[in-house]
Amino acid sequence: MSVTDLPSALLLYAGVLGLREDRREPEIAFLRTGEGTQILLHERPARPSPTAVAIGFAVPDLEATVTAWVDAGGRVVDPPATQPWGERMAVVTDVDGHIVCLSQTTGSSA
Repeated sequence: MSVTDLPSALLLYAGVLGLREDRREPEIAFLRTGEGTQILLHERPARPSPTAVAIGFAVPDLEATVTAWVDAGGRVVDPPATQPWGERMAVVTDVDGHIVCLSQTTGSSA
């Protein structure tokens, strides 16, 4: 994912979502989810758009995660709400405008 400011992006993806930083090189950070999926943050001009690919993360406490996301510089597009299919979800953007869907994990309190 292209990001204009790597430290700001790391505040959101590592700091708020808890992705583990595997390796860092100049202008690049390799992050990994608990399940092993790797995400690459590359500091370079970002061109997000509403038709860009959105990434989603399941979180244990949706409201707390959205609050921390905003405190770290992100923005809310759609606030936490129960969707017609039963899932609690919020849509946010990172500091570069990339769309991120956050959903509450099953069994967590609403």
